[in-house]
Amino acid sequence: MLDERKAAILRAVVEEYIDTAQPVGSAHVVRSSAVQVSSATVRNDMATLEHEGYLRQPHTSAGRTPTEKGYRFFVDNLGSPANLRRTDAVQVRTFFEDAHGELEQMLQDTSRLLGDLTTYAGVVVGPGPTEATVRSVQVVGITATAALVVVVLSSGAVEKHTLELADPLGEERIGAASAHLGGHLTGSPRSGLATLPATGDAATDALCAQAVASLRDQGGDAPDQVFVGGTSQVARAFDAIETVREVLGVLEQQYVVVTLLRDVLDRGLQVAIGTETGMAPLAECALIVAPYQVEGELAGTIGVLGPSRMDYPQAMAAVAVVSHRLSKRLTEG
Repeated sequence: MLDERKAAILRAVVEEYIDTAQPVGSAHVVRSSAVQVSSATVRNDMATLEHEGYLRQPHTSAGRTPTEKGYRFFVDNLGSPANLRRTDAVQVRTFFEDAHGELEQMLQDTSRLLGDLTTYAGVVVGPGPTEATVRSVQVVGITATAALVVVVLSSGAVEKHTLELADPLGEERIGAASAHLGGHLTGSPRSGLATLPATGDAATDALCAQAVASLRDQGGDAPDQVFVGGTSQVARAFDAIETVREVLGVLEQQYVVVTLLRDVLDRGLQVAIGTETGMAPLAECALIVAPYQVEGELAGTIGVLGPSRMDYPQAMAAVAVVSHRLSKRLTEG
C-alpha cells in the first residue's frame, strides 16, 4: 500500500507518461495540482517508488516511467468509472441506432467502432452455437429440387443451409415441414436439437430429417468467430517493429484471441496488463475486456488491446458502454 502522497505522485507520473510517452521528471510532478510538496520530497518519493517496483528509470539522467506494477496500482485505484467523452458517446449512440443487418456484420462493425473510439485494436468474439437457442426455423423453396433452411438463434445469428431434394416437393409440403420444424425446434439449444416426432407424411418427414441433419452437421463444433478492427491504429501505438509484428500475429490467430479473452474474464479481471495476459508476445500490452449478453444470457466478449501505456479511463469507459449498448441492441433484435 502507498501513502496518499506517493499515490498522488505515481498517478501524476502515469497520467503524464500516457499523454506524452516521455519519461517523467520531478519538475512535472511538482507542477501537478494533486502534489503540493517540494521538489526534493518528490525526488525522494520517486526514488522510493522505483525501489518498490512502481517506477523505473530508463537511464541515469532520465525521468521515470511506470512499470507493470505501477499501471496496476493506477488502474486499481481509479475510483468511480470515467464518463465516455461526449463526442464518443454520440458516436456510440448513433452507431447502434443505425445498426441493422446480420449479426456477423454488426459484430465486425462493432470491432471497428471500438478501434475508432480508443485508437487501439477492437476485438469482438461472436456467440458460439453452444451458447444459443433456436428462435425460429423456416424452410423456403428455391427451385423444384432445392430448398433453404433459415434458422434464427437467440444470439441474433442467422444460419442458412441449402438442401438438395431428391424429388420435387410442392409448396404445401414445404410449408408443413417448416411449421413442424418450427413447432418442435424452437427453444432447443443449438448444440442439442430436439428429436422430431413423425408427421404421418413420409415426404414431409424426409424433408424435416434432412433439414435437422444439415443443422447438426454444421452445429456445436463450429469455431467461435472473432472480429478485429483498428489493427492499423494499434500498430502505430508501438515503437518497436518486432513488438508490432508479435501483436498483429496474435490478433491473426482466432483460437488464441478467444482463449485469451475468456481466460482474462475467468480470472475475474477487466484489465490485464503485461504478463497478466499470460502471453509473452503481449508483455508490453494491456487488454480490457467485458462480456455482452442477449436476453440476460452470456453471448460473447468484447475488448480492446493496446500498449501498456494506454488511456485506461477512456478505454474502460468505451468497452463498458459498447458492451451495454451491444447487449441491448441484440436483445431487442
